[in-house]
Amino acid sequence: MERDAVVLARRSPPIPEYNTSTSTLAFDQHFTMTAKGILLMAEIVFGMLVWILVGGTEYSSLPALCWVMFVSILCWVLTICLFIIYLTGVHNRIPQVPWTTVSLCVHGGATVLYLVTAVIDALSVTQAIRGRHNYNCWAASAFFAFLTTLCYAGSSCLSYRDWKTTEEEQ
Repeated sequence: MERDAVVLARRSPPIPEYNTSTSTLAFDQHFTMTAKGILLMAEIVFGMLVWILVGGTEYSSLPALCWVMFVSILCWVLTICLFIIYLTGVHNRIPQVPWTTVSLCVHGGATVLYLVTAVIDALSVTQAIRGRHNYNCWAASAFFAFLTTLCYAGSSCLSYRDWKTTEEEQ
C-alpha cells in the first residue's frame, strides 16, 4: 500500500509553482483609446519620422538641421517617458508629483520648440537641390514636423484643461 502511494506520487504531474509576487504597476489598456493617448502615440510616431528622415541625410552640413535633430530626439524621448508613465499608471501611484503641471509644461514647451523646429526644417529644404535624396527627406521631415507640432498643440490644450480642472478643485 505504501509502495502504491509512492508510485502514484511519481506519476502525477507536478503542481506548477506560481509566482505570488504582485507588481505595483498596472497596464491601463484603455488609455490608448483616449484623446490624450492617441495624441501621445501620434507625437511618438510623427516625431520619430522627423528625426529618422533628417538623420538619414547629411544634415550636419547645415547647423539648423542639427537643431532639428536635437529638438526632435529630445521631445521624442520625453514623450515616450510621459506615455509610459500614463500607460502604466505611475501618475496615480505617485500623487506627490503634480502630473497635470508636468504634462502641461512638457507639451507646452514641446509645442513651442517644435513650431520653431518645423519652420527651420521647412526653410532648410530650400538649401537642398531638388530631386536629390536630401531634398525629399527634408521636405518630408518638415511636413511631419508640422504634424507633430499640431499633435503637441492638441496635447497642450488637453493638458491645460486638466490642469485648470485640478486647480479649481483645490
